[in-house]
Amino acid sequence: MLHSLVKNFLADCVVKNIGVKMKIVLQRVTQACVSIAGDKIGEIEHGFVLFVGVADADSQLEIDYLVRKISQLRVFEDDNERMNLSIKDIDGAILSISQFTLFANTKKGNRPSFTDAGAPAFASMMYDHFNESLRASGLSVITGEFGANMQVSMVNDGPVTILFDTAHQ
Repeated sequence: MLHSLVKNFLADCVVKNIGVKMKIVLQRVTQACVSIAGDKIGEIEHGFVLFVGVADADSQLEIDYLVRKISQLRVFEDDNERMNLSIKDIDGAILSISQFTLFANTKKGNRPSFTDAGAPAFASMMYDHFNESLRASGLSVITGEFGANMQVSMVNDGPVTILFDTAHQ
């Protein structure tokens, strides 16, 4: 049902900037948690923290690409200490955090512009659909709260930090 809602919304959506697409910052972590107003709302052990930014031009194509790449990304060490295992191989979890600030434009002045970020209603729907797609692929996904002021704590493992920008896939 959510898939058909996304398709219908996309069909009715006027694309603001076709060159701007979904962005994700992935960090490999040994633990992470998210809190709102001092209340912990989610936590994971070994896995990924994803900071997820949605643009108005995003579609099911970006979600499918990212779910495939993230679920199969081999950045966990095997017995030979080589990054050769995926998050599924280690039975890891994902903490997914919505983050419109990934679209910050700092070209002019000192105050960033966020006009390339997706409209809130659309971005929220796509963020939810992205997380459901990760779950459908067999991953455990904990989320923050879309649009909330969140405090995210994590222990970055490695550190391993990878940027996915679907405009460059």
